[in-house]
Amino acid sequence: MILSVLQQPDPRLREKSGEVQPADIPGLKELALNMLETLYSIGNGVGLAAPQVGRPLRMFVYDVSSDRNQPGVLINPEIISHNNATAKNIEGCLSCRGFEGLVERYTKVTVRAFNLDGKRATVKADGLLARVFQHEIDHLDGVIILDKAEPVPPEQQGAGARVV
Repeated sequence: MILSVLQQPDPRLREKSGEVQPADIPGLKELALNMLETLYSIGNGVGLAAPQVGRPLRMFVYDVSSDRNQPGVLINPEIISHNNATAKNIEGCLSCRGFEGLVERYTKVTVRAFNLDGKRATVKADGLLARVFQHEIDHLDGVIILDKAEPVPPEQQGAGARVV
């Protein structure tokens, strides 16, 4: 089922999401599938956090593959390490339709989370995947792209952001 994605300035986007209890993880499979279906229906989206669909849970889905066949779900994610290198890239946001901005993020992160089987997982990410993880974790903390983005210079406008 395709879910409605909340749009800025909906105040629910600014709320910090609550941790998911391990006993509640099995009940999140349907929500995760619906969130992935919603993400895929949008076209250029690569990540979607539960608060964006009105569920204040520390969970997000993602798929950065070009064939849209490598979905992932992280529950109670936390960045446990990152490199010192950062990069500014154009980002969009499914909750701020039509907005693009330059956002500086770490180029590599390591995230610890639970998967849908309730098992602890550690994921090392770089490039776009690292960017998606940081963007979605921001959503879980009530932070949106408008809080971090700088205007896109005219020479970079129209470059086409991946929407997270």
